[in-house]
Amino acid sequence: MSDTPELHTLSSPPNDGITSLTYLTPNLLASSSWDGCVRVHDTQSLDPKTVSAAQVPILSLARSSAAGNATSMDPIFMGCLDGSVRSFDVASSQWNTLGSHGAGCQAVVNSATIDGYAVLSAGWDSMLKCWDPRMKSEALSLKLPGKAFSMDAVGGTIVVATSGRKLCIYDCRRMGDVSLVQERDSSLKYQIRTVRLFPDSSGMAVGSIEGRVAVEYADEAAAAALGRKKYAFKCHRVGETIYPVNSIAFHPKYGTFATGGCDGSVVIWDGLNKKRISTLPKFPTSISALAFNHDGSQMAIASSYTFEEGERDHP
Repeated sequence: MSDTPELHTLSSPPNDGITSLTYLTPNLLASSSWDGCVRVHDTQSLDPKTVSAAQVPILSLARSSAAGNATSMDPIFMGCLDGSVRSFDVASSQWNTLGSHGAGCQAVVNSATIDGYAVLSAGWDSMLKCWDPRMKSEALSLKLPGKAFSMDAVGGTIVVATSGRKLCIYDCRRMGDVSLVQERDSSLKYQIRTVRLFPDSSGMAVGSIEGRVAVEYADEAAAAALGRKKYAFKCHRVGETIYPVNSIAFHPKYGTFATGGCDGSVVIWDGLNKKRISTLPKFPTSISALAFNHDGSQMAIASSYTFEEGERDHP
C-alpha cells in the first residue's frame, strides 16, 4: 500500500454532499447523499448502474451480506434524516421501510448472527434498534447514553460512538439478542466523529473533530499481554489549522487503515507499528467517506464538502 495508487473519477456523481459509501461486490459501489438518492456505480466502467430516490436525505448505508458473500442482487439498507430505516432492492428498484427512529438515523450496519444477519440502526434519538430484514420488523430497541454519531460492526461485534465521548460495545449473536459488553469514555478529549473496528474486532480506531485518532482495544488487559496499549496521534492538520477526521476505513487483509479529513487529504496508517505509510494527493475539498472493497484491491473516496466552515463556495 506504499505506492501511490491510480485514481479514477466516477461519472454522474450526486448533486449534494456524499454521506456514505459501501461496496456491494468487488466492483459495485453504492453511495448515498443529501440529495436523497442512492447510486450504484460500476467501478470498472466508472458508470452508474442504478440511481434511485428515497425522497429524503440519506445519512448512512449498509450492505446486507458479508463482504465476501455479497452479490449485486442483495438489498441495501439505509438510515435517513427523517429517522426512517429503509431497504432498497437493487434488482427490482423497490423501496421498503423497516421502521423509524424519533430523530435522524445516523448509522446502519449489518451484523452477522447465528440465524442469518440483523440490521442495526443508531439515531439522534439516542436509540439503538435491531431489525429483522426478513420480517421487516423491529426486533429490539436499546437506550444509548447519547446521540449516535457513528457505528460499525464486524461479525457479531458492534461499536457505537455517541455524544459525551462514549463508546458502547455490543454483542449480537442472534436476531434480537443484543447485549451491552462495555460502555466507556473515549480517550479522545473532543467529540467523536467516526469509529471503525479492527478487521478481527479486537479493537477500534476512533476519529475526533480535533484532528486526532485514537487506537483502542476492547480488552485492554489481553492487548497489554501482547505488548499493545491504546494511544492517540495527531493528523489532518495544516499549520495551526486543525481539521476533523471524518472517516476511517480498515484494509480487510493488512489491518492498516485510511483516514479522511476536512483538509481534503487521505492518509494510510500502520496502526500496529504506529507509522504513517503514505498520503494520497490532496483532494479539492473535505473527505466525507471512505470504503475498501472486500479484498482491499480498491478504496473508494468521497470528496464532498462537509460544511465545517459553514456556507461558502466549494467544489
